[in-house]
Amino acid sequence: MSDSALYNVILAPHVSEKSTQLAESARQIVFKVSIDASKPQIRRAIEKLFSVEVESVKVVRQKGKKKNFGRIPGKRKDWKKAYIRLKEGQDIDFLADAG
Repeated sequence: MSDSALYNVILAPHVSEKSTQLAESARQIVFKVSIDASKPQIRRAIEKLFSVEVESVKVVRQKGKKKNFGRIPGKRKDWKKAYIRLKEGQDIDFLADAG
């Protein structure tokens, strides 16, 4: 898998109350990932991009909410998130690369 393909698998970290609690208590980090990404692809992308060892990957598909856009009914896009459990002693520091 090429480096450019790795950047297409991991889209962004997902920050919420639940993901913050998981990061503190269970060494898990949540990422928004490509809708067609598989668990092995996600594992390789995380290990290569952040230089950490991944213990497990759990994937959840989120259905897009039904919303009204003005008077027109519509729907947001479906998306996928991955719960990444890091091995003991591993950590991802997002602020270190910010400059």
